[in-house]
This record gives sequence, C-alpha cells and structure tokens, in this order.
Amino acid sequence: MERIEFINPERIAWCCADRRITPGELATEVGIGAATIDAVLNGQGGLTFNQLSKIATYFGRGVLFFLEPGPVNDELIHSPAFRTLAGQKPELSGKMKALIERVERQRDVYVSLREDLDSAQLPEFVPPDIPKDDIQLAARIVRDWLELGDINTFDSYRHAVESRGVLVFKSNGYGGKWQIAKDSPILGFSIYDESCPVIVVKKQDWESRQSFTLMHELGHIILHRDSSIDDEQDMSSYQGQEREANAFAGHLLVPDWLLAQVDDGIRPAEASEYDRWLAPWRRSWGVSGEVILRRLLDDGRLPRRQYEAYRQWSKTQRVEQDDGGSRLYRHREPKHIFGEYFVRAVLDSLSARNISLARASSYLDGLKINDLHKLERFYAGI
Repeated sequence: MERIEFINPERIAWCCADRRITPGELATEVGIGAATIDAVLNGQGGLTFNQLSKIATYFGRGVLFFLEPGPVNDELIHSPAFRTLAGQKPELSGKMKALIERVERQRDVYVSLREDLDSAQLPEFVPPDIPKDDIQLAARIVRDWLELGDINTFDSYRHAVESRGVLVFKSNGYGGKWQIAKDSPILGFSIYDESCPVIVVKKQDWESRQSFTLMHELGHIILHRDSSIDDEQDMSSYQGQEREANAFAGHLLVPDWLLAQVDDGIRPAEASEYDRWLAPWRRSWGVSGEVILRRLLDDGRLPRRQYEAYRQWSKTQRVEQDDGGSRLYRHREPKHIFGEYFVRAVLDSLSARNISLARASSYLDGLKINDLHKLERFYAGI
C-alpha cells in the first residue's frame, strides 16, 4: 500500500507533548507499530493514509495538519478559552484537554446550526445586569432571571440555565470520549462566550452535587465573564473568584427565604445524622446536605467544627457506580450528554435538510441511524 512520505514529524511530536503521551503510547492507542511511529518521527519513514487518519482522529486534527510544513503555532491551534483552562490547571491530562477541545467544537456546531435555523426556540445568552460587589443580590437577580421555583432537581436547574442560552453538557458515567474520568478531581468547567457559553458538569454519585457544580460554573460566567475549570478544592475554596462563585451558587440554590425553613432546633448531635435531618429540604431543593450546611455556616447558624465533622464523614460515604448498564435507551443518551437545545438544533436541522443523516449522527455522539430515528420519534412523542 502506498505510503505518505512528506509527514511533518514535529507536528506529531507536538501533539504527543500537548496530550502528555509518549510516541509509544500513541502507537498503542491507534494500533500502529511503535517502530513505524519512531521511524516517522526520525524522518525516515512514512504512513499509509489510513494510519495517518487514525493519528489525526485521535488528536482531533485534520490529516492536512500533519502535512503542513513548519512548527505549530499554539495560539492558532488552541482557543483563548482553552489556554485559560490549561493555564489554571497545568497538570491537566491529555484526555481532559481532548474533552475541552471536543466541547468547543460541539459549541461551534450548535452556534452554526442555530444561525442556519434562525429559530426563536434556540435562545441566545443575554445575562441580566448584576452588582459585582454584592454576591447575595446578584444570586437573587439570577435566580429570578432563571425563573426558578422553590422545588427543584438537577434536571430543572439544567433546563432553566439552558433556556437562557447556556449549553449544559453532562459527562458520561461510563468510559468514552465524553467522560471525565471517575478518578479525576475535576468536577466541571465552563467556556465563556458572549453569545453562547457552555458548562460541562461531571456525572457524580449524587445528582444534587451536580447542581452546585452547575451553579458554581454559572457564577464564573455571570460574575467573571471568564472560563474556568474546577476541582474538589475549588468547590470549597474561600479565596478569590472561587470564593465568589461558591457564595453565588450557595445563595442561588438556597436563598435566605428557603434557608429560614431549616429547623435548627432538631439538629442532631452527630454529623453522620445531618443528611437525615436535612432530607426534606435536600429533596425539595435538589441540593446536597453540604450546600445547606455551608449556607448555615456562613449565616452563623452552624459551628465550623460541626461543618468540618460532616465533611470528614461524607468523604467516607460511597455509592456504587454503574459502569455501563443496558443500552436499550441508547437513542436518548445524546440528550443526557448535550442537553435539550443542542439535540433539538440537530433534529430541526435534519428536518429542514440543512444537514445529512450522517452529519446528524456525528453530532449526536455517533448515534446509529436506527437509533437516530428512534430519537426523532421520541421527540415527536410517537
């Protein structure tokens, strides 16, 4: 089979360094002999088009990227938002970097589809005016802007945010290109854009914890007009912009009039009993016990030692995770990952014949054509 000899080895080496993998690991990932990869990097060999396509797909680049002469210009390859996130967490894994780039491409797809549809049902992001020096008031204004009621779940919070022009993606719980690894401390990230920001929330053991991540990231978008990537430490930080995003999320999810419903008179002595004590409010508001306790702490109604005791206890609690499960409802997975408005944009574009079935499938996580038709019928209520 004919081989392509004029491959730029610097670009393969740059991609390996950018993703924090060795050439040997690349060879294993794409199923090409390590000796073949080494020969190309040394300028002494070539690759078949199929082999080069595998490498290009793995790195999320086009084949021509590896045929162009000259070194890589990082500022042309990575967006400002990507560089912001990578700068905040220099230790980001190659898979996390790949996910960020994948999310950016999906956002661009959505914006393009929305423009072609010119649909009033696909909202643009127009945030409310808020005071930057009063986080509590800002949270109250945004809660009204989202039109939230007193009873919520993660899904209702997500829908409210999406209805205001912010895409909300949720990572898969099982392995795949849309998963944030279970052992990763990253809980979520946001990519700021004036017309269509996007928030990515890691699937967690309790959906109520996802609610706080969602609103924390919304805080970065609304308050700071910037991209951010956050781990477990950031979600409990008392410093800088993380402190502001945490306070914003807490006041938005549990405003004062809801916090007043919590009965301190029946608070148990043991931190291990706090979730039981807070259960009625946790279920109604769709938040974790820690969110309520953090609000009580900041409001001067809970001693710090008791809050910290709860945090230590909660770290010992584990929920068994489902590593896969039935794929009977595979056709609904794109909605769980990309959200209501993204899926509707793809299906409406397909219906308007703006895109092909193959293109729609590629936008919806490689959904098979049969499953894509099932998804169409699901949205049509058939």
